[in-house]
Amino acid sequence: MRFLFFCLLLSGAAMFAQTQASLTVDLEHPRGKVSPMLYGLMTEEINYSYEGGLYAQLIRTPEFVPGWDQPAHWFLMPRGTAQLSFQLDKSVYRLDGRKLSLRVDVKQADGTNVAALGNEGYWGIPARPATTYTATIDAKGNGVGAMTASIVSNDTGQSLASANTEAIGAEWRQYKLQLNTGADVPISSSNRFVLSFQHPGTVWLDYVALNPPAFHNRENGTRIDLMEKLAGMKPAFLRFPGGNYLEGDHIAERFDWKKTVGNPADRPGHLSPWGYPSSDGFGLLEFLEWCEDLHMQPVLAVYAGYSLKGEHIDPGPKLKPYVDDAIDEIEYLTGDASTKWGAERVKDGHPEPFPLTYVEIGNEDWFDKSGSYDGRFAQFYKAIKAKYPALRLIATTKVNGMKPDVLDEHYYRHADEMFANASQYDKTDRKGPKIFVGEWATREGTPTPDMNAALGDAAWMTGLERNSDMIIMSCYAPLLVNVNPGGMQWATDLIGYDTLRTYGSPSYYAQVLFSNHIGDEILNGTLQTNNARVFYSSTRDSKSGTVYLKIVNADTNPLDIKIKPERGAATWKSATVWTLKGGSLAQTNSIDKPEQIVPSKSQIDNLGPDAVQHFAPLSINILEIRPDSGR
Repeated sequence: MRFLFFCLLLSGAAMFAQTQASLTVDLEHPRGKVSPMLYGLMTEEINYSYEGGLYAQLIRTPEFVPGWDQPAHWFLMPRGTAQLSFQLDKSVYRLDGRKLSLRVDVKQADGTNVAALGNEGYWGIPARPATTYTATIDAKGNGVGAMTASIVSNDTGQSLASANTEAIGAEWRQYKLQLNTGADVPISSSNRFVLSFQHPGTVWLDYVALNPPAFHNRENGTRIDLMEKLAGMKPAFLRFPGGNYLEGDHIAERFDWKKTVGNPADRPGHLSPWGYPSSDGFGLLEFLEWCEDLHMQPVLAVYAGYSLKGEHIDPGPKLKPYVDDAIDEIEYLTGDASTKWGAERVKDGHPEPFPLTYVEIGNEDWFDKSGSYDGRFAQFYKAIKAKYPALRLIATTKVNGMKPDVLDEHYYRHADEMFANASQYDKTDRKGPKIFVGEWATREGTPTPDMNAALGDAAWMTGLERNSDMIIMSCYAPLLVNVNPGGMQWATDLIGYDTLRTYGSPSYYAQVLFSNHIGDEILNGTLQTNNARVFYSSTRDSKSGTVYLKIVNADTNPLDIKIKPERGAATWKSATVWTLKGGSLAQTNSIDKPEQIVPSKSQIDNLGPDAVQHFAPLSINILEIRPDSGR
């Protein structure tokens, strides 16, 4: 069966002229191998992706940062005649890296008149029935007695779960409490976290965290429903710690990885470039455990001496400490217990090294107008290759002199631009460095993409697949958005969520369909059509022989496809079809209507030489054709 001819007949309503198209797919001469890492994930601290999102910890924020007229997100809750006040105290602190605590002065309190302070969480504290929450509190006190930690309903004032410490001592100590909700507790986000006291005295608080059950029962882990959404994408890798979040607005606000490992209570936190603080509770090890939990390869981005507001470090002696820091970071991932930083990872609770193949040097360094990236990249490249010659190094823009192993390219476009550029890699120079499309998205729809964006994404992905001998990795960005008021800084994000719920956009389901149905061989094809809104890719599993044919009909007219093999007409008689379609270009999913556009599954049982198959307008279609389907 040398060639298989797909003859496509596009027929709209009677008022439209009939359009004919054909797709020829060569089954005997694969174009190349599909990259096994083609589809992955990229995140950063934007849209409350970690704090209030993937990072399951619920207190906003667990360490204390300056607010306006009071500590941010904390408030006083005296009951009856109780009296208390609080203030940020820079004279009493537990950590040199933070040099700040919250001083709470309880002036009057007893068993009936309780002095309390509350935290609002990230748009509320989620409560679920029969659930155990772990509170972690670093505190010291003077005469204040025991402390009660509670989850309290905003609507009724009822305590949904509570636990008591012993009397707070005069030295800094970490208190851990288990808060258990009853089986009759309703699911709700209208709750607050409360610390209360029944005796006058003073207490200093350094760190307050509340952790619900996490994915794979990680002690400092991730939100279960979001991880399940991500697992559905079958990602092959994770690019972390993200783009702008890696660089920070200023050098001092970069992702300083050494400050993000160890006890979460000891991490000082820093300001993210998107206008809110990061506790760094979700640090380097948590990224790596995320990779482990979803069976992804880590793609580590290291800070390379450029920050967003234009600060940079010239190559040479001044850059050397940052290069050394990157070498240390790689050792933390890959070193054994005999190495300095491998031993630190072991101490942090992960004895086994992590696998590492790809390291990215910086992020979007085309924004650096100083021209220093050539020298900075070369300095990192030489030092990393000298110690880790097998690592493949990624440049974030074209460089002269030193040839990178991989080049990272980013594209944010409208749907029409995605349609127009779906074939841009078809004539890519196969001699050049491999390409990592490290950020891309069709930016239409808010807070998450609409159907037109999903069609643009799917058209773009057909081009990535056809050229996945050169496009070795790709990842959509941004990945996550908190849809609560004030939660979004960047419109058009793949997965939306609030305090309790999560949903996938049409583009999310397009990603799921593509990444779950792909072979390891690229099949050559020729599409002939005068309709610019029809796109395809074809791959095959070399072991099973299964062919995955993807057809995107981004037109508003239906598409009739006549599938006619040139030889072996009796070989293929049936196929399983997954379809994602919308009723209009603007139709989408939302937190309240999460399943307006979801894939459907059907069967084609008449895949014979003269059969005509119908594909809906505005649809993404995956045909899984098994070689034994007609036998």
